[in-house]
Amino acid sequence: MDMLRTTAICAGIGAAVVLTAGIVQATDKADTEAGLRYGVQKQSLTQLEGRLAAINSEIGQLAHYSLRGGVGPVGYRSLSHPNPSATEWIQIEFGETTPIDQIVLVPSIWRDTKSGFRADGFPLGFKIIAGFGADTNGTVIATFTKADHLLPRIAPVVVSCNATASWLRVEATDLSPRAWDGKYDMELAEVMVFNGQENVALRKPVHTSSKGKGEGNSRKARFAVDGFVPYLMDAFQGEQSIAFVSKMGIGENPTMNIDLGEPYPINRIHLHATDLSDTVPHSTPATFGIPQKVVLEGANQADFSDAEQLLEFQQDSVFEVGPIIMLGFPQTVCRYVRLIALEPYIGTEPRGSGSQIGFAEIELFSNGRNVAQGKSILTNFEASTPDRTLAALTDGKNLYGQILPIRSWMLELARRHDLETERPVVANELQQRYTRQKTNLRRMGWLAALLAVGIIITVLLDRMKRERDIAKIKERFAADLHDELGANIHTIGLLSDCVQGAEDSPTEWKMLLGRIRELTERTGTAIRHCTNILEADDLYIGLVHDMQRAANRIITNFEHDFSIEGETYLDRLKPRTRIDLFLFYKECLVNICRHAQATKITTRLTANAKTIHLLITDNGTGVTEPPKSLKRRARLLNAKLTIESPPAGGTSVNLRFQIKKRNLRK
Repeated sequence: MDMLRTTAICAGIGAAVVLTAGIVQATDKADTEAGLRYGVQKQSLTQLEGRLAAINSEIGQLAHYSLRGGVGPVGYRSLSHPNPSATEWIQIEFGETTPIDQIVLVPSIWRDTKSGFRADGFPLGFKIIAGFGADTNGTVIATFTKADHLLPRIAPVVVSCNATASWLRVEATDLSPRAWDGKYDMELAEVMVFNGQENVALRKPVHTSSKGKGEGNSRKARFAVDGFVPYLMDAFQGEQSIAFVSKMGIGENPTMNIDLGEPYPINRIHLHATDLSDTVPHSTPATFGIPQKVVLEGANQADFSDAEQLLEFQQDSVFEVGPIIMLGFPQTVCRYVRLIALEPYIGTEPRGSGSQIGFAEIELFSNGRNVAQGKSILTNFEASTPDRTLAALTDGKNLYGQILPIRSWMLELARRHDLETERPVVANELQQRYTRQKTNLRRMGWLAALLAVGIIITVLLDRMKRERDIAKIKERFAADLHDELGANIHTIGLLSDCVQGAEDSPTEWKMLLGRIRELTERTGTAIRHCTNILEADDLYIGLVHDMQRAANRIITNFEHDFSIEGETYLDRLKPRTRIDLFLFYKECLVNICRHAQATKITTRLTANAKTIHLLITDNGTGVTEPPKSLKRRARLLNAKLTIESPPAGGTSVNLRFQIKKRNLRK
């Protein structure tokens, strides 16, 4: 039973070790690399949850990707190559030395039929080089490789720097395949180079390694700096504003006058086209409301008597127009600005045709700040409907909400890409952590249940052991009382009979009375220690001596042959084992005296390192079934008991048991 309980406890411990082992969840190589790149494995669960919440919160404050449609410029495309190792570059000439602190590379975007929108022809590895004048080598201010994981993306790549240069070159050293035929080229929708809020690359001269041999009228090098990007400005903040559109048939030379309130040094104008993305497909062409030819004048007198022409814009094709037409001019100080549509847009609406003008916003910039916002505008024509007011032209809003500075807009789109790339990595790691937690909780539940079962089994085993021990105590108590006290009482009876026959011999009579007295005291001692007979130190002296003395007392009138072999091995036995063996022998003698009607008894006790063998024979009437008292004592010894009746008569009692460690003294 002890072995069974130990086995159960060990099994429970083993199961606990197995159940609490960590789980290994396989992830693909890309997820592993992304996790290492963002360091999510090193973050705690609380940190990951906080990071995911921060990402979601920040993304909610950033501009959205709203891709434009229709027909328009898509940027620059180089010649194609059969392998990615070809070098292609595009170089922008600023015309003068200027500080630059940020570079924005806007990818050309392809509508993939399987995975949606993606960058097309954006280089996997490239260098950004800045230089002066005729120096063709320049200084490398940024380098990117495949290890930077710029792709896949549709967002711009923003590079911060601190440099001064008169030209800037983007040199691709590892091309990516374009989508439609798999050939390798370099494609960029726009390159912006900022000095503060000023894009110093806007409409500047461009040189390329393909030497003007790019494919198609929509892929020319100058389109890389025309200010047109593949996005619509869709900021998170601000309420929408409906674009201004004039009535049809506004006559010749329609004008729009803006009073800035005070003189400002202005050098740039942004004309926001009317919003066309509120329907799918667009109900109007991309050039809707934009004049074919525009002249911009500035003055400090309200009657424009001192007017100075700031710029002239000629729309030669649809590739000259985009959602935001960005036009720069020499810095001029003026308070009043007049926009004259020399060739207005000619509408072709079903309800009629005629000249019209329409813009979502007009921005005028002084030192990078829109000084036209909130200013009043006067025109010599009327709005098409009451809800399309002139105030919409300078309210700083479009159909999506607030109009952002171009640099801030590009930065927010790039930031959105970074966060949206990081978010699934963090979410995936969190999901794995949650899955492991659930698995561990489930396993801990099973472990708790297993431990509970183990505890119940242990309690039951302990109870069974206690009951078994109590039963053994009761059995031993009964055996000790029976074998010790019963034998003593029987011996006292025999001695009493002898006393009656020794009336004529005072010496023998006195000796017999002394023996009766000795047995009486022994019996009293045994009764006092009946719960543990081992405590009666004066009852047992040695096994051999006690067996001989018991034989002399119990079988006084019998012929008795007693022999012992291996007494050294008997002395190694524990007291409990020696006492049990002695009491078995004593009970045998009593049974022979009471029932066998024998006259001769032979005792042979043999011991070796492994076995104890006790053989008791008599010449009595013989029995075939051992008495219960002998069976009980043999069971306490874990011994094998056999009783035989030889053909010559009498009884042979064999007791044999193996000597084990628990039987030996330490």
